[in-house]
Amino acid sequence: MILIGENINIMSKTIGPALRERNPGPIQELAEAEAKAGIDYLDINIGPARKAGDELMEWVVKTVQDVVDNPLSLDTTNVVAIEAGLKAHKGRALINSVSLVRMEEELSLVTKYDADFIGLLWGREGMPRDEDERSMIAAELMMAANEMGIATETIWFDPIITPASNVDTNQVKPCIEFMSMLQEIAPGGKSTAGLSNISNGTPAELRPYLNRTYLMMLMKLGLHSAIVDAFDSELVAIARGQRPERVAMIHRIMDGDKPDIASLNKEEAKYAKTVSVLTGETLYSHSWLDL
Repeated sequence: MILIGENINIMSKTIGPALRERNPGPIQELAEAEAKAGIDYLDINIGPARKAGDELMEWVVKTVQDVVDNPLSLDTTNVVAIEAGLKAHKGRALINSVSLVRMEEELSLVTKYDADFIGLLWGREGMPRDEDERSMIAAELMMAANEMGIATETIWFDPIITPASNVDTNQVKPCIEFMSMLQEIAPGGKSTAGLSNISNGTPAELRPYLNRTYLMMLMKLGLHSAIVDAFDSELVAIARGQRPERVAMIHRIMDGDKPDIASLNKEEAKYAKTVSVLTGETLYSHSWLDL
């Protein structure tokens, strides 16, 4: 599985000031640490970057690629900044992301710079409500790309994960259903997911269980890549195939197996309980692991 490190982000208390001050030290230190952790792509999230975004993106791309060889995921809604990053990038970049809202401008950059791109399944009217709306958005995005000569294999479809803690807008099951249909909708298309979104709003000590469990669930559906915290070593181990027994347990539960929680060890029980929360069998609460 391809892992995209989420950590170089303007919202970070350390990286945000370093980006604004053009201070390379903290950024390069973090980039090297992500690469050492085994991350494949480094996401460079500069936010909307409405003012001088092009200059900022060019600077940070060069700053990061001065110390690591990893390809980068260029993450901003500023199309001018995306192009500046593509010009500066060494090798094949990943654009994060292209949506129906800015599709014409962004797809032209895909062809001009021979990049891969994340196809964000955000509709013209906002968040898709279910797997069917996701499928329609994915098909429209794919057809527009294909008409411009862009191969489906270069599209990494992102169904948009939302927090499990928000029961009113929970999109866990629609994302899973979409992933199960992706190859029928877009044969050869890849998939990705902003994994940490699933645990937003959750106490820090609980977030890893949601992130790791949802990763294992999506792995059953052939997840190609995930945008992750580079420093969750257990999550990286799962993605690298180093926890096969745990992954197999999660997949058995998804297939209908209902293990006796009392028979599991402490860690196995936590993951089994988390599957129940993510599938909606157990109502989310901050105390789900204690029930």
